[in-house]
Amino acid sequence: MARESCAPADRRTVLAALGSGATVLSAGCLQRARNLTGWQSTQPITLQIKTLPADSDPYALALARQIASWFQAAGIETDVLPMAEQELMRQSLLRAGFDLFVMRLPEKFRDPDALTTLLHSRFADAPGWQNPFGYTNLDADEALERQRRTDGAERRQALEELQRTVARTQPFTLLTVPDDIRAARTPAGPNWQAIDLRSPVGFLRLAGEYDSESEAPVLRVVSTDRRPTTNLNPLAVEFRRSGVLTGLLYDPLARRIEGELTPWLARSIDVVDGAPPTARVALRENVTWHDDEALTAADVAFTYDLLADTTLDDDDEDADVPSPEFRGQRSLVDDVSVVDDRRLDMTFADADRAVVPRALTVPILPEHVWRDRTDTAAIGGIPVGTVTEALVSNNIPPIGSGPFAYVRNTPRERLRLKHIEGHFSTREAADFPDWIAEPAIDALSVQVVGSDVTAVETVADGEADVTGTTVGAGTVPRIGRAEDVELLVRRSARPYVLGYNTRRAYLDNPRFRNTLARLVDERFLGQHVLDGYARPAVGPLQGTEWYPADLEWDGGNPVVPFFGRDGEVPVGAVREAFRDAGYQYEDGTLVGGSR
Repeated sequence: MARESCAPADRRTVLAALGSGATVLSAGCLQRARNLTGWQSTQPITLQIKTLPADSDPYALALARQIASWFQAAGIETDVLPMAEQELMRQSLLRAGFDLFVMRLPEKFRDPDALTTLLHSRFADAPGWQNPFGYTNLDADEALERQRRTDGAERRQALEELQRTVARTQPFTLLTVPDDIRAARTPAGPNWQAIDLRSPVGFLRLAGEYDSESEAPVLRVVSTDRRPTTNLNPLAVEFRRSGVLTGLLYDPLARRIEGELTPWLARSIDVVDGAPPTARVALRENVTWHDDEALTAADVAFTYDLLADTTLDDDDEDADVPSPEFRGQRSLVDDVSVVDDRRLDMTFADADRAVVPRALTVPILPEHVWRDRTDTAAIGGIPVGTVTEALVSNNIPPIGSGPFAYVRNTPRERLRLKHIEGHFSTREAADFPDWIAEPAIDALSVQVVGSDVTAVETVADGEADVTGTTVGAGTVPRIGRAEDVELLVRRSARPYVLGYNTRRAYLDNPRFRNTLARLVDERFLGQHVLDGYARPAVGPLQGTEWYPADLEWDGGNPVVPFFGRDGEVPVGAVREAFRDAGYQYEDGTLVGGSR
């Protein structure tokens, strides 16, 4: 058989042919050219986006599919894998088992210091919403550490530098900030428009304004999230979309009420400036757990010890198993010492006085319940890695000290809580607004349904008072047509993000991620996937005092502008950008080139 003949060509021509995937060279000559140039073909770059199914989230799957279509137009083999929320959280937040995910960031990341656990490299191997991206950037680390130690203009400068670094290097791409949409039954009585249902305090306000003339003063909430009916453990990351219900069951030392951090379980908190700052905390008198055991300062100290290491093992620092959910707040505390039953002293980490109040917002747990949960978790008697019972217990029935207590549950169907008569928030009325001190409901009932459409129908039929979880924009016409049903629309602080696993090949390259981000048309997503009930943004602190003016959205993303217009991907420009970043195309498919 005659050997194939190849026409001579200079190196520039050969490289151009390799990069374009053009057929100017035959198959045999193509391989010979690769050998001559030292460029070796790799497998096509493939990506998988994990996200929630449509019955769990009104937008996540549609967002993921639209992003996948843009990536595919750019020659990147991309598929979308929807999965149950609990499993998605496990794979994305506990096991780093993903390429990309589409989820909403928790609201806590509107607090600038919370970005420390989200983005600092020392949390890159930690579970939960602690740098799930595996992001490592020295400039980001330095800015995060500086914002924690400083105040005023210096802290603002550090946070602005951080946000510019993140926008440029893209550990995640902010997709859109949705409006929170709910349906409420108008005859129920409250001023729904004044109530924020994203927090426990919002539900306490709702309890205070509910129609007290009702024959059965039970606030009926319908939800599409089944997990709180099966697990009420405030430390279980994969079971928590929000901390609303656990926040009603457990008291923190302080809560944010009407914009101010207010002593709650604590009667007073006296912070003393210093290096580091310290605080004397005095607890309210005659506080008991829901099982009538007394709550003391020892329980508070125990809680902070447990959050630091759920094994409570002082002998082996390398074996610490901290609580992922509250590690950021706990990292602000160096020591908690008991003075007496009602008083304790707290020494904070190397942080400014303006930052340390975050440490006071963790749920306080009863030592007599949780001390028995420090052993390594096991299935069938076999230990399960470095996980403790404290992190995996379903915690039913929960024993807290909060204004509501557990009554009963039917897994995946219903949950009922009752208001505690004589809770200090009603007993010490002078310290709290009237709507906390004089609640108008006896109980809170949560009913689970399969979709946001069914949730709206449940309210419209008079079987529930409000949708506790948000619903999609597609339900708005149904809400508008329903008699005695009110549409609630509130600006959200929880953006959808496309999270990158920077531990993976190609995704570890900031330039590659930056180019991927330019394939996302945020305005198109808001208009066509969320039907206009959304706004574009560049970073999670957008709209706060900490956001730099040069990152404001002004007709487009100022850092990673979309390649095209109106959702259309200009293939030629995209391919040129990937080639400039060191990647190649074969037959229209992106493959790894020089890295």
